[in-house]
Amino acid sequence: MASFAKLNNDNIVIDVQSVHNNTATNEDAGITFLNNLYGTSDNWKQTFTDGTRKNYAGKGYTYDEDKDAFIAPKPFNSWSLNETTCRWESPTPYPDDGNSYTWNEDTTSWDAV
Repeated sequence: MASFAKLNNDNIVIDVQSVHNNTATNEDAGITFLNNLYGTSDNWKQTFTDGTRKNYAGKGYTYDEDKDAFIAPKPFNSWSLNETTCRWESPTPYPDDGNSYTWNEDTTSWDAV
């Protein structure tokens, strides 16, 4: 199945739909199918699980035309966007000791769970 993200006028994902690969033989064919199905001329972009367009789209994600990438909403004010992966990164790396942690925005550090 091919997946397509419906974008609003601000390039925010408002829906994600699946189209069978026999119908969506390429991005344009999938977009044409969806617009014909719904009788619209909506803005759709294909989204992928293989890293094409960086991240698989979800509701609330933004499509960045310059980067040709879907970017998740920013999870915390202190986090910054990795321009290569288009993923948000904490100012302190997640500990690599096998324990579970949760982000503490007040201290900008990881707290053990």
